[in-house]
Amino acid sequence: MKCLGALVVSLALGCQCTSGSPAAPVDDLEEARPFLTTYADLLEAGYGDALAGARDLRRALTPLAEGEATEASLTEARAAWIAARPAYLETEVARFYGGPIDGEHGPEPRINGWPLDEAYLDYVQAGDGGRLAGGLVNLPAELEVISASSLSAANLRGGEENIAAGYHAIEFLLWGQDVSAEGPGARPFTDFVEDPSVATAPHTERRRAMLGALGALLETDLGTVADAWRSGSDTNFRSAFVRMPTRDALRLVLLGMASLAGTELAGERLNVPYLTREREDEHSCFSDTTQRDHPNDARGLRNVYLGRYTRTDGSVVEGPSLSAVVARRDRALDTRMRAQLDAAIAALEAIPHPFDRAILGEDDAPGRVAIRAAIRELRGLTVSLVALGALLGVRLNLVD
Repeated sequence: MKCLGALVVSLALGCQCTSGSPAAPVDDLEEARPFLTTYADLLEAGYGDALAGARDLRRALTPLAEGEATEASLTEARAAWIAARPAYLETEVARFYGGPIDGEHGPEPRINGWPLDEAYLDYVQAGDGGRLAGGLVNLPAELEVISASSLSAANLRGGEENIAAGYHAIEFLLWGQDVSAEGPGARPFTDFVEDPSVATAPHTERRRAMLGALGALLETDLGTVADAWRSGSDTNFRSAFVRMPTRDALRLVLLGMASLAGTELAGERLNVPYLTREREDEHSCFSDTTQRDHPNDARGLRNVYLGRYTRTDGSVVEGPSLSAVVARRDRALDTRMRAQLDAAIAALEAIPHPFDRAILGEDDAPGRVAIRAAIRELRGLTVSLVALGALLGVRLNLVD
């Protein structure tokens, strides 16, 4: 499935990225060095906000995890999950180049791993309307002790959809399987209560333990990445990044941007569910919040290009921008990049809610038309990012 998305985007971009006249000679890039500090500052702030959101989420999960579940506490936990997502999504622009989030042994598969096989975690609906009480929650023989370390070890065990950690594992436990075309999953709070006479599913103690462990693991993993981008250290990833040769560092920045826009957003998160029409191929399928995800990823692209990030508390982090570096060399390309970033965000916001209905129907259905429009905008943006790389003497191989 993941190869399909990458292949579609690679084929779509292949001719456009290699055609045209050779790039003009590149002048000295030292004037771009201040942007590298801006980039690091944006990620320090973004991961700081994501970590704060994870802490708030862990606290909101506590009543459910400790057997004090009510309808209100489940609603509060769901709201905390939704509130925690935007800051993280705006940092995904720093993925796909072997940085601290997804380099060797990086925690990304435990943070935002998806698609998720629900049956690997907990019960799912059977074909006759009943339940299949499987998954790690209901099979102690598969996972005797539920803890942050055991869930980390179980993540991806036996298959890439065997997700046992991260935002989407928490999402599934909070909302349950989405079997309705009209709304999100509807797991009852009684799946977490201690009283067996009230509980609506077996093994509530294991489900509570899993929810608490998942919240703690997410906070730990995001803390690791936040530390890697924190200023004031001489030994973390940030310190190495800002000391890199300018062109090498810019290649990482542009590889992250182009991979997110092209292979990931246009391919994996839009084109794959568009082609399969499968609900489980959408990014946040249990909560039906996918429409929030895609624009936030695209805002992360714009943040980096413009050198400006608005934090969760409304304060702004900004500095010398990549846009200014490009404008000094090719004002038309800079103008095009700014317009395409805005257009991509607008196109993603225009996809009708909920996403799992937008992918259905004939190809002239409004949802499918809107998804194709967003894919076109993202592909066009990716082509411009490749041109931007050529302008700066940075070759991008998006098949890496």
